[in-house]
Amino acid sequence: MPSAGAGGSIASFIPLVLIFVVFYFLLIRPQQKQAKEHQQFLNDLKTGNKVITKGGLHGTITGLTDTVVTLEIAQDVKVKISRSAIASPESANTTAPVKAKG
Repeated sequence: MPSAGAGGSIASFIPLVLIFVVFYFLLIRPQQKQAKEHQQFLNDLKTGNKVITKGGLHGTITGLTDTVVTLEIAQDVKVKISRSAIASPESANTTAPVKAKG
């Protein structure tokens, strides 16, 4: 029986290379793009922006430093959080439900 030469060993690595290429385009690249977009969002934060934190707090930015954001979550209730704890901007469809009086 002839042994597999150099061509046989190269052919055995082709499936591994194909798997890596698929993982790169389906998983790694989109995740890197999303992380870059989120970092740009964090860099563009301004006073007055309405945001949602990773913990679920909805609030308005009242102060900013390089690493800390002051968030007003209710009238005269302000909290300081890490800039990296901001998850997303608050959009019209993510506002808290209004409680009915009665």
